[in-house]
Parts: sequence; structure tokens; C-alpha cells
Amino acid sequence: MNSISTFDITKYPLLDILKDIKIGRIQLPDFQRDWVWDDARVKRLLTSLSLAYPVGALMLLQQGNPQMRFKPRLLDGATLEQPPAPNLLILDGQQRLTTLFMVLLSEQPVLVKDSNSNKLSRKWYYLDIEKSLDPNIDGKEAILALPESKKLRTYSGQSLNVSSSEQEYLIGLFPLSKVFFFSQWRSNYSRFWQYDPEKLKLIDTLELEILKKFEHYQMPVIQLRDSLPKEAVCQVFEDTNTSGCDLNFFDLMTASYCSDNFSLRDDWKRREAHLKSFKVLRSLRNTDFIQAVTLVASYARRQDAFDAGIVSEKLPAVSCRRSEVLNLSTEEYQSWAKPITRGFEEAARFLHAQKIFDANHLAYPIQLVAMAAILTVLGKQSNSELVRSRLARWLWSGMFGELYLRGEARAACDVVEIPLWLSADALPTTVTSARFSVERLLSARKRYGAVYQGLSALLRLSGAVDWSTGEEINDVLYFEQKVESHHIFPVSWCRKHGIDPKKYNCLVNRTPLSAKTNKKIGSKAPSVYLKEFEKLGTSPEKLDDMLRSHLIEPECLRQDDFEGFFTARTKALMELIGKAMGKHLILEPFEPSVAEYQNGNGNCLDAAIVINS
Repeated sequence: MNSISTFDITKYPLLDILKDIKIGRIQLPDFQRDWVWDDARVKRLLTSLSLAYPVGALMLLQQGNPQMRFKPRLLDGATLEQPPAPNLLILDGQQRLTTLFMVLLSEQPVLVKDSNSNKLSRKWYYLDIEKSLDPNIDGKEAILALPESKKLRTYSGQSLNVSSSEQEYLIGLFPLSKVFFFSQWRSNYSRFWQYDPEKLKLIDTLELEILKKFEHYQMPVIQLRDSLPKEAVCQVFEDTNTSGCDLNFFDLMTASYCSDNFSLRDDWKRREAHLKSFKVLRSLRNTDFIQAVTLVASYARRQDAFDAGIVSEKLPAVSCRRSEVLNLSTEEYQSWAKPITRGFEEAARFLHAQKIFDANHLAYPIQLVAMAAILTVLGKQSNSELVRSRLARWLWSGMFGELYLRGEARAACDVVEIPLWLSADALPTTVTSARFSVERLLSARKRYGAVYQGLSALLRLSGAVDWSTGEEINDVLYFEQKVESHHIFPVSWCRKHGIDPKKYNCLVNRTPLSAKTNKKIGSKAPSVYLKEFEKLGTSPEKLDDMLRSHLIEPECLRQDDFEGFFTARTKALMELIGKAMGKHLILEPFEPSVAEYQNGNGNCLDAAIVINS
């Protein structure tokens, strides 16, 4: 019966592992990031070995599968002019092995960081021979760290200098770099002390009780077989990594592509500088870019299979999940990276037309990924009013329907369905399944949620004007002035008049305004602050137009009629959203009872909302 296990469990002598590191048989995958221990952790590790305590298992990945190659690199302290191809890569245990190799076998000082300042320095590690053999002294106290010069001035003002072997012998410090070269050190030590029996007994005891533990130490090893797929390697690394560094598939692919002499990281840096010149793309991540490439590459594979006559049930899937991204070949990336770059440029242009100017205006980054992929697939076909209007409907449906909460599957579906919508007039699932209710409008409060972001953009798109300057909100944003969602009926006024917080804090009572305008509104009643705007020279007619640009009925504000305002604006906002989604949204009857009229009686208009069918 064939084994279905993907790993083996064994143990190797520590010395054998360190020798394999020195000759390059064991190396690091390039996606492992440099991460340096502080002095305290180094001492704890060395103390554990000196006592023969376990220090945790290593995890090594076999090499040999040509379908899963990663660029390797030597561990710090290993120096080879022409490193060989490694047999094993370290997935877990990088810092332990780097530390032990540097201390015990590299014959170089160890790079450590200060636990307070994080400054890096190089140190040599020594055993205080007498302290290490004293059972009443903690093992950590017997380990000393000296600077690269091997000279140290203590806090008490004394100086310690072991820059020569003779000084080591005199002071009684054993360099841990000589653990595996003890016989030579012992010979020189004995000669220095002229074979003094007491000194010989001391170092014999050191060898027997301490150094033999290093020499015979066995490291437990989980050895992953080379049949393990890339996504499993990524998952294993993330599950076992304790350095605080998250590994994403871009890191993994960078190492994989480097084995094909292609630097994914350098390629992304060049593209990133250009793409992030667009404000709406300034939060674009390397993982977003490569997901978009994967969507288009998998779509191209699907189309090739379709053209070859493959039946629909057997067509390759379009996907940008981790497993699909990790299977993206270097050739596919190089083929599609440039078109995808243009796709993101077109996405930025399209979003600008929808009055989405900044990365903070995007509800779902993955919808941007899907948009760039769709525009890449469509190519020049996207340069028409029909296509752009349908893409706008798809954009708003995805945002207000909040369908991109689980975005990877949705993005893959849209990349397949949007081109079909344009060629065969088959509505995509994102459009047909999008739902939006008046309850959702009234419950939305999150300032950076999809409903808030979408509604703010639609108000800008409809030409909302700032009440102080008369400028369109779009122009205020262009000059990078702060625009935020502010209360129309101020909070303090609403509290004073007993308005339900769920009402006065919902999006119906908020609208995008400049900080300057909000300051003028303050805590005043609408009737008061509107008169103040008029005193500054704005005509009542002009001010009414400004209010209507935010879908606000002016008469309700002039009468301080919150309920009339709330009813009218709820209806207007639902109509605005419905138009953007291409749907007639159903409005529940909105009939406030007399008890709800805490401020006025709704005289400004008929308070009932007509149900759209």
C-alpha cells in the first residue's frame, strides 16, 4: 500500500545539520525574510543545548521536484563562491539554525539586535567554565556575549579582554565557537597551563558535562516530501512561522520565479511606481496585481479550451485563489503583466468617471482587481458608451449589493460573465443577485463600508455642491481639501428634540461636506444655519439648488421638519441607488405616526412614500 503521508519524522545530529549548512546542502528558500534574534534569545537557546533540553523540531523541505523550484540562499555565516543546488530547504527553524551555525561552526561573530533599540551588532559567545559547572548557578548566567572586538567594559568599570587565546585561558572563558574543535583548544589550553592537573581536571569535566551534550545533540526534523504542492508549502510556512512575518503568495512566487532567472519583485517595483501615480490605485498591493494577472491567464486558458471544442463542463476554471495564483507560470506572468497594467490604468480612468478618485473611496479592493481583469479581457471593446454604462451598473450592483465580501469567487465569476453580457446580453450574476433595501440604507453607519462609499460617490456623481463655496464636491476633492460625511440635522439638535439616534446617525441624515461647511453648521438648527449662509451672500434660490444637489428637500430644512426631511430623502436616496443598479427598488410604506413627530408635524410635504413597483 502506497503511503499517503506528505512528510517524514526523523532526527539528525546537530553537527551533521550544521555541516550541511556549511557546504550548502541545506539552505533557505528566498522567501524566508531576514529576521534577527536579540541576545537574550540566543543565550536561552545555547543554555537549552548545554543542558540537553529540547529546542523544538525543524521543518525541512526536500528538493527535487522540477515543478516546485524556489530560489535558495545560504544562511548567514555560510560563504561559498559557487553554492550547489540544495537538497533541503528550511521552512521552520531558520533562526535557531542560523544562530547555532553562527555560534558553533561559522567561526564568525553572531549578528544580534538590541532588545530595546533594535540596533544590530555582532557578538562572540563564551562559557564561563567555572560557572557552567556550578550546579547552584543558572545556566544562562554562565554564557557571556562579548562584542566583535572581544573587549568589554563592565558596569562596575572593570575591563574584560579575551582578544587572544592566552587571555581566554587566564580568565577561564571557553569560546563556544570551539565546541566542535575542542581537542585542538584543549591541547593549546593544556600547554598554556603546563599540564596543571587541576586545570586538566576542570576542562575534562567541562567536556564531559557540557560539551558532550552539544556533540551528541539530536535535532528532531519534520521532512516534507517534494511532492507537496506550492500552496501547501505556503500554508505550512504560515502555520509554523513564529517570527511575526506573514508570507503571502507574492513572496512565495518571487522565490519560485527567481529559479527561472526572473525577478518578480523588481518587475513589480517598476509597475508599482507607475500605477500608484493614480490616487485611486495608491493602495494597490503586489498580491492584487498578481491576482488580476491570474484571473486573465486562467480566462485565456478557458477560452483556448473552448475554442478547441471542450464541452463547458470540462472547461478550466477561472480563478484567483491562492492555489491558482501559485500555479501561474513565469511565462504566463510575463505574457499578461503588461496588459494587466493597462487594465489597471483603464480601471483608474473608469473610476474617475464614476467620481471615485481616491483609494479610500473603494469599498472592495478585490472588485478593483476584477475590474482590471475585465477591462483587460475586453480590450478596445471597452471603449464605448454601452460597455461603460454596463460596467457602471455592475460596479454599483457589486457595491450596494455588498457581493464582494467573499470577493475571489465573485471576481472569477464576473470575469467570465461580463464579456458574455456584452456579447450575448446575458445579465451577470452580480447584477441579477444584487439586492438593496430601505432597511439596509437606514442601518448603514460604517463610514468606510460599501454602502457609505457607494452613496458618497453617487452624490458626487450627481453633482453635489458644497454649501459654503458653491463648488462641486468633486472640485473640493481635486484640490485635496478634506470632505467627510457630516450630519445635516446636527447631533445636539436631534438629541434636544428627542430624535432616535438610529435615525439621526444613519446615512439619510449625513452628506459629504467640507470641514469648513460643517464648522458653520455647528449645532444650529437647519433653519438657523441656512439663514446664516444667506447672510453671507448666497441667495435663497441658489441655496435651495445646493440642497437639492444632495437630494435634500429645502422646505423641510427651513421648517426644521426632521421627519418630513427624513421621509423625502430616504425616498430620493433609494431612487438614486436604484437607478445606479438598474433596478426599481421596493420601498416599504413609510408612514410615521404622530408620536414620531417630535419636531414639527411634517407640513413641508406629504410624508408618505409611494411604493415603486
